[in-house]
Amino acid sequence: MAKAPNVPWTREHRLIALNLYYKIRFGRYHKSNPLIVDVAAKMGRSASSLAIKLCNFASLDPLILASGRVGMKGAANADREIWREFQARRSELGEESEQMLHDLYTEDQTKELDFLSRKKVQLVPPFGPTEIEASVKIRRGQQFFRQAVLNAYDVRCCISGINVPRLLVASHIKTWAEFPNERLNPRNGLCLSSLHDAAFDSGLITLDEGLRVVLSKRLQKFFPQPALEQNFLPFAGKPIRLPAKLAEPDGEFLRHHRDRFLKVDAY
Repeated sequence: MAKAPNVPWTREHRLIALNLYYKIRFGRYHKSNPLIVDVAAKMGRSASSLAIKLCNFASLDPLILASGRVGMKGAANADREIWREFQARRSELGEESEQMLHDLYTEDQTKELDFLSRKKVQLVPPFGPTEIEASVKIRRGQQFFRQAVLNAYDVRCCISGINVPRLLVASHIKTWAEFPNERLNPRNGLCLSSLHDAAFDSGLITLDEGLRVVLSKRLQKFFPQPALEQNFLPFAGKPIRLPAKLAEPDGEFLRHHRDRFLKVDAY
């Protein structure tokens, strides 16, 4: 294996690094991060090299710059090109980069990579029946989206605070079926418990302009039910837990969800 400093930054390595950029929060792009150490070793490069590349990408991210933070200057022209291409072709390159990252670890296409432990990369079965039935390509895209969204929210439901990965869903604000171009956009996602995801998806709850939880009239018609009330009433009117800037929910996407919510709730 070539010495790490001499390993070239190929397109494949840049895509793998960009995939990882969306799964690790800003401030954790350092050479001692066990996830960076693990992935870098699989790439045949040093952890320092990979950490620097993540910081280079941060310097190109308008959300990071708008927050007053900066990454590490010195991004190469190839970094800028792959950044622009990823934003323009997120669905395709999200799937492609996830497959590249997957193949660093295993040839077993029935397994997915899990970054949620924050301590090491794990191989796990596909999450949920939809992913098991889907093609490998679609599963890779779903896995990229799930890992990016859950990590951005510190693996906690943004409404209830539940911190059990198998009970959490990367919920789409604009639906998977209707908006294919936004399927893998982390800003089109919310980390929700399975219960709150079902309620959000069916229009029983939404978020107002202040990112506060709104309960529908249809949901409230089922009160009183102690178990139901315990899972929703304490959060009504309360703001969600905010994610990392990379996945802060897009205001236009939420307006779209509210419009649908209001139409459905009128009946």
